[in-house]
Amino acid sequence: MKETDRRTNERNPKDTKKTERHFEVSESGELLTFLLDKMPNKSRHNIKSFLKDKQVLVDNKAVTQYNYVLKVGQIVNIKSSKAPEIQKYKGLTIIYEDQYLIIIEKQEGFLSIATEKQKLYNAYSTLSDHVKKQDPANRIFVVHRLDRETSGLMMFAKSERIQKLLQESWNETIQQRTYLAVTEGIIEYPLGTIRSYLVESKALTVYSTSNPAIGKEAVTHYDTINTSEFNTLVKVNLETGRKNQIRVHMKDIGHPIVGDEKYGAKTDPIGRLGLHAWVLSFVHPITDEEMYFETEVPKKFLSLF
Repeated sequence: MKETDRRTNERNPKDTKKTERHFEVSESGELLTFLLDKMPNKSRHNIKSFLKDKQVLVDNKAVTQYNYVLKVGQIVNIKSSKAPEIQKYKGLTIIYEDQYLIIIEKQEGFLSIATEKQKLYNAYSTLSDHVKKQDPANRIFVVHRLDRETSGLMMFAKSERIQKLLQESWNETIQQRTYLAVTEGIIEYPLGTIRSYLVESKALTVYSTSNPAIGKEAVTHYDTINTSEFNTLVKVNLETGRKNQIRVHMKDIGHPIVGDEKYGAKTDPIGRLGLHAWVLSFVHPITDEEMYFETEVPKKFLSLF
């Protein structure tokens, strides 16, 4: 097959795009009742199976409760196939996989990729072994990274082509990339945006500058979720994705992330860096399906509040 033909087929794969049913909520009520009304050809048992298999999404989030209360304006999607089984490995959990990409939840303390000192125990090598079990010729490709001490959602591609599609259209493809951060002290302004240009020193420490000639623009939006006597829990949305961006910007406003000695933290109340990649939402590079993933808030974070 010619390269041009292969590209066309991959970008518009009629046989790979899932057929979904799509309903808008016009009046509030329980989910099961709503689905029975919208799908009269399905039995109560059929619909409960859809719920159990995580095929029912409300505003792109899987819902399994039959008595979940819907609100006017919400969108309910019924996926044509059940969600794949979650697979756990030491240091990571695979929460989604198809023929093009893999989404994982990485644990804190686990490397994204190999370093000079540690070649094997990392997310990349673990996933490489995972795909080779299916076919020894399979490979895995890094799309983005998380710091070793940051937990949460990461995406990997299953081909170099998918990797390039994602990386070259990152700003258009990514719809939401939200982190949770536990900072030292009480942030004075509960809602705000931090802008600067980030530079990495020869010692591999990132710092802010106002000089666009030497740094890369970084924009971080934050919103306070909760406070305690000593800490603030904030939701952070990235407009740009620079190395150590959140850690540097929290330091810049005088509230470094707990456990982050490298960027000015004086306390470590939860025995780990207080940063977690919480939500990842994007448009699938091949099927154009809207993908949404959300992890649980780490219990150690909640213990402070």
